[in-house]
Amino acid sequence: MRARTRLILTFLFPASLLYIVFFLYPALRALYTSFFDWSGFSDNARFTGLDNYRQLYRDDLFIESMSNTLTILIAGGIIVFGLAFALTILLNSGIRGRKLFRAVIFLPNVVAVIALTTMWSVAIYHPRFGLLKNGLAYLGLESWSTILFTSPQNIFKSMMAAIIWINVGFYVVLLMAGIDKIPTELYEAAKIDGANQVQMFYKITVPLLWDVITVGIVLWSINALKIFEFPFAFTALEPSPNTYTVAVYLYVMGFGQRTPIYRLGYATAMGVVLVLTVILVVIVLRRVMRREVIQY
Repeated sequence: MRARTRLILTFLFPASLLYIVFFLYPALRALYTSFFDWSGFSDNARFTGLDNYRQLYRDDLFIESMSNTLTILIAGGIIVFGLAFALTILLNSGIRGRKLFRAVIFLPNVVAVIALTTMWSVAIYHPRFGLLKNGLAYLGLESWSTILFTSPQNIFKSMMAAIIWINVGFYVVLLMAGIDKIPTELYEAAKIDGANQVQMFYKITVPLLWDVITVGIVLWSINALKIFEFPFAFTALEPSPNTYTVAVYLYVMGFGQRTPIYRLGYATAMGVVLVLTVILVVIVLRRVMRREVIQY
């Protein structure tokens, strides 16, 4: 037992060391930094205690960025998983070209984010030459074709549509991979009893796929709360405040604006709040979605 313990510790040590050096220490250092008013580029760090955290809840931009982040998490998650379930039912209904459709749906996940933002902001949403404007005009929907999809009042909704389109394919593939492990005999027996595709999905697929669904929702929650690349690139070098997520606002306040603000202590406080939010959401989801494991 001692030899086995030493062997286990020997293999665990490198990973544990990397975890401590590259995650645990930076996280504790960030928590420490959040108590200071510090630019990040000087030795003049002034201890302010919890002032950075108090200021967060008086900061309208932070509140808006948190609201945008939670909107992506909740509203975006409902739409993403609703579409993923619908497409999963469709692709498992015996449709021809199942593998081709699955590959096409998943394709946005292998394309660079900057290419996707360029496609959506320029090729699709352009107010004069965009595919959406011209497509709506071609269909005779003139009132819709005059909508400025990248105007301040519409840009967040337009960005949400693009984010949903990008992410649906990943969760379709995840659900379909889980479905492929479910014994076909269960579906054959259900068909003999007269069940249709929707009934089989909710009575057989969902219960047997619950662990996969739970993992998918947790992954979506983590990615939605820390989403940065697409919102930041969607409005080029100067992100519109209407599209700010917490991660984008953190970056802007730290060092990411054309005219830098350099408030690294304040930005770090946002990062701490974001990490705590992710941990809280994951814990709540794991407890709420806990179910008895079904063996098959």
